[in-house]
Amino acid sequence: MKTELVTTLKRQATKLLKELREEKEPVLITEHGKPSAYLVDVEHFEQIQKKLKLLEGLARGEKAILEERVVPHADAKKRMARWLE
Repeated sequence: MKTELVTTLKRQATKLLKELREEKEPVLITEHGKPSAYLVDVEHFEQIQKKLKLLEGLARGEKAILEERVVPHADAKKRMARWLE
């Protein structure tokens, strides 16, 4: 993973964004020698968001099973289809 200083981001934002789009590799931004933020391209960020949404849904499903809150298979398929849109 590439690491850049916050001052580099300030001075060369356009260049860093171009490289980010081309290389698709996240960039760690540091301030005073400490990690401050990550820059990721839009596609990568959207993929992460989709994965998080799916994982959160699975966690809710596991919790429902443990609490014996279950639904018939046909209903579950309908609910899953909405998640995956």
